[in-house]
Amino acid sequence: MFKNNLYKGLGLVLICAAYTACKLPEVAQRAENKNTPVSFNGPQDTVSSASIQWRNFFTDPNLISLIDTALKNNQELNITLQDIEIAKNEIKARKGELLPNVTYGVGAGLDKVGRYTSSGAGDASTDITPGKGVPEVLPDYRFGLQANWEADIWHKLRNSKKAAINHYLSTVEGKNFVITNLIAEVANSYYELLASDNQLETVRKNIELQSNALELMKIQKQATRVNELAVRKFEAEVLSSKSLEFDIQQDIIENENKINFLLGRFPQPIIRDKSSFTDLVPVTVHTGLPAQLLANRPDIKQAEYELEAAKLDVKVAKAQFYPSLGISAAIGYQAFNPSYLLRTPESLIYSLAGDLAGPLINRNAIKAEYSSANAKQLQAVFDYEKAILNGYIEVANQLSKISNLQKSYDLKSKQVTALTQSIDISNDLFKAARADYFEVLMTQRDALQSKLELIETKKQQLNAVVDIYQALGGGWK
Repeated sequence: MFKNNLYKGLGLVLICAAYTACKLPEVAQRAENKNTPVSFNGPQDTVSSASIQWRNFFTDPNLISLIDTALKNNQELNITLQDIEIAKNEIKARKGELLPNVTYGVGAGLDKVGRYTSSGAGDASTDITPGKGVPEVLPDYRFGLQANWEADIWHKLRNSKKAAINHYLSTVEGKNFVITNLIAEVANSYYELLASDNQLETVRKNIELQSNALELMKIQKQATRVNELAVRKFEAEVLSSKSLEFDIQQDIIENENKINFLLGRFPQPIIRDKSSFTDLVPVTVHTGLPAQLLANRPDIKQAEYELEAAKLDVKVAKAQFYPSLGISAAIGYQAFNPSYLLRTPESLIYSLAGDLAGPLINRNAIKAEYSSANAKQLQAVFDYEKAILNGYIEVANQLSKISNLQKSYDLKSKQVTALTQSIDISNDLFKAARADYFEVLMTQRDALQSKLELIETKKQQLNAVVDIYQALGGGWK
């Protein structure tokens, strides 16, 4: 008889499962694209600079010290580390759902039933011991253990735990991505600071040169070789350069404070070598193969883990359509008198039950969750594909930028040399009355502008190297 009932119950479960399975919404299918070009628009390079540790990639000891401090104190990085802890605890929570939920309980109370009820009439005609009836007010003392457990038939709980693991791994890659960006931002800000230092020094030298030219104009005016206009023009040029000097000083303060913010500290001077900026040679960067971005770039790996988690979330949502098997058990002692509480087996109580439950008619909420899980899975696919495409384009752009900046720097160097020489030539021609003051003025102005542009180009070269190192996924290892 028991076997027949068991078979009937299992048969009903299978019928319900088949009914819910055949009515499931269609899963949106899309295979993520992991194909990448064979090279970055040039000859193949199998070695990637992303494998170089940042301490070896950067050679300036002052910059290395700044990055070290940033990795210890940066607030955004510390916030990300707490995200990792949250994700780690989520794994523990999902793992705990696979285990039985066991609770203990201790209780005491009073029970008074009506005399003219079935329970009251039964108690009135019952003796607890010979000659002693059941009290009208009956105390109740109990303690024991209770357990509830859901059998993970459809791997709903296990897939949920795996999804939590992938979310955790995603947060780890998110932390690596923050580290990569932080290192790049500190390095770029450091080079901007050095560039501003050199621009300030250039402007100050130019102010000295212009001041000498102004004094020359005053002397020439006294000799009636030039008029008051020439003096005023050179005086205005000196004032313009002095104004530019204060603008650059403000840029230096802001760059220092930006670095201090990244380092998680209040404003203070940034230790640096101001004299060697123009002698810095950009590091030669090896791009490796585009396919290596999948393993090197933290944002791509983060998107990949999120995609795996989204796939598992779809399976978890799908399992909600199927019946769940729950098992509950309890054991303990219960008596109306504490002196009887530990008597075995008289006061021993226990129970064991199992139940199957599943959605049958109103499943709209589950359908909505299932559809949302599919939509989130598609979002994760698109995010993953976008991360790969973005990584490739960033590297390709920086490669082109490095090449063009080198050509630009070579030409600007020749321009600076030519204009610096032209300053002496214009002064000599002016003294020989073969050039007017306006030619001297414009030559000095063009020379200053070209020197500032040369420093800016050098900064862009150094920034481009940092950016391609970041784009390749370097810095977090």
